[in-house]
Amino acid sequence: MTGYLTTHVLDTAKGCPAQGLQIDLYRIEGDTRALVRSLVTNDDGRTDEQILPADEFETGVYELIFHAGDYLRVSDQSGKEPLFLDQVPLRFGMSEPAHYHVPLLLSPYGYSTYRGS
Repeated sequence: MTGYLTTHVLDTAKGCPAQGLQIDLYRIEGDTRALVRSLVTNDDGRTDEQILPADEFETGVYELIFHAGDYLRVSDQSGKEPLFLDQVPLRFGMSEPAHYHVPLLLSPYGYSTYRGS
């Protein structure tokens, strides 16, 4: 099996997909953090393409940065500045060539994630 990475974002406060949320993927090697790609979620809260496609997949440590603050401002959920949540970083490892799905469940004052399928 060839590995690849997908993600999606659900707005748990509104009960809908988080559309228009920017996500950056970084590869971490020691103290170096290299941007792999930036994508924006569609109206289903997913990216139109795999965030790390099979032809670029490598095992290792990665970080997803979800630009939650920009989304919360646009969706009128931001509250007072500074926001409680602005950028949400998720650092994780991929140790085998498999499908990794790393979603974000988001509200203005909390988030959770898990390894999905």
